[in-house]
Amino acid sequence: MTLIESLKGRLRLPLIGSPLFIISVPDLVVAQCTSGVIGSMPSLNARPVEQLDEWLAEIKERLAAHDAAHPDRPSAPFAINLIVHRSNDRLEQDLALCVKHKVPLVISSLGARPEVNDAIHSYGGHIIHDVINQTFAHKAIEKGADGLVLVAAGAGGHAGAQSPFAMLQETRAWFDGPIALSGAMAHGRSILAAEAMGADFAYMGSAFIATEEARAVEDYKAMIVAAEASDIIYTNLITGVHGNYLKPSLRKAGLDPENLGGIEGSQMNFGTERKRKWKDIWGAGQSVSGVKEVVPAAALIDRLAGEYAAARARINAGSPLVNAGWGRRAAA
Repeated sequence: MTLIESLKGRLRLPLIGSPLFIISVPDLVVAQCTSGVIGSMPSLNARPVEQLDEWLAEIKERLAAHDAAHPDRPSAPFAINLIVHRSNDRLEQDLALCVKHKVPLVISSLGARPEVNDAIHSYGGHIIHDVINQTFAHKAIEKGADGLVLVAAGAGGHAGAQSPFAMLQETRAWFDGPIALSGAMAHGRSILAAEAMGADFAYMGSAFIATEEARAVEDYKAMIVAAEASDIIYTNLITGVHGNYLKPSLRKAGLDPENLGGIEGSQMNFGTERKRKWKDIWGAGQSVSGVKEVVPAAALIDRLAGEYAAARARINAGSPLVNAGWGRRAAA
């Protein structure tokens, strides 16, 4: 069964809540899934590794309880993000736990490994890989990923620089499998737009930082609410890989966002002994301009669902600018 086949009729919205480093925890994942969207979290958010075993069991138990109580609207599947970068010395342990708990969907990042894909496929799970360009996209599919997350311009955290229009168009020219599109989404009409462009899912992160269940400090949530798109800066200074960050958090850390410069080469380190040099510099996407308050995740998804329905109704009504005669000519 393909990923799309396994999800038919199981979602309220074609939306994946993206895995937020440090921030996504079981409370947020469960709130997302029980509200009808795919919730996710990075495996590395559980520390030590034994906590991941406990968290996976907790998520499955809570979702099963919801499904028993609400058979008419069962929860959406959940996803775990695995960092497959060579510096992650926990990958083998985390992967084994995903296999043990038969995690329905795995989102892999920062490298594509056939052995990881094979392990997830061994129990019928699915895996999608996030990419910022076509080179990485081709490699991910060649190595056995089921689908792709296109991390386009404007996305929070590590992100690409390509327009989502160009990136999706190029990918659909050669790949007809599952695609999630990321890049400055915080409104229901953005979810519909991603579908219209050819994606199967929207991929939304920054809006979920400003939810009650998110494990983000209150100052971070408040900064998200107060920020506009112009408050986001794209830089490789923080990790060695380009990403989007909140300018006010850089200023609080004593840096000048207008005179950052950059660094040569990647300094990414996801090992258990790593030190967080910039622990109070906060990632976010350009979609922060659409986040106006801190709310429960269920309330955010309710709003998105209403906006999505309104946008679909508007599109289905047709544009008043279009001359229907052209349609008749094309049919003839």
